[in-house]
Amino acid sequence: MPTPNEVVTSMLEKDAFSQWLGIQVLSIEEGCSAIKMMVRNEMVNGFGIVHGGIAFSLADSAFAFACNNRNNLSVALETNINFLKAVNVGDELTAIATEVHNGKSTGVYSINIFNQRKELVALFKGTCFRTGKALVANENSNRSN
Repeated sequence: MPTPNEVVTSMLEKDAFSQWLGIQVLSIEEGCSAIKMMVRNEMVNGFGIVHGGIAFSLADSAFAFACNNRNNLSVALETNINFLKAVNVGDELTAIATEVHNGKSTGVYSINIFNQRKELVALFKGTCFRTGKALVANENSNRSN
């Protein structure tokens, strides 16, 4: 059985968007994740502040890493976000995903996003559906006799 870190490493290798965001994994535990990224110039909207989709995407990646790291392919059923403070170019954002509910077919996660001053800039909540399929094949199943 792959470890939570192995599952997330496999996910991130195939996740071009999270790579474009520049996401770095800080920690992975069953049902939880912590990741960070630096905000760049190309992430600014027409108001001169960072586009809300950037914070949403960071939280969505933390959500995916938390709800999938037990190697049970899980997809989003519902997500929502509250933006609390503006994010600016040069900010370092950290998203911390915490499992609220781990059911057989669904999971609920709370993701807090902080800037480098430890200010809470956004709150994200996600509900996932668990498919029962493995993301990473068991090492033993790939061996030939």
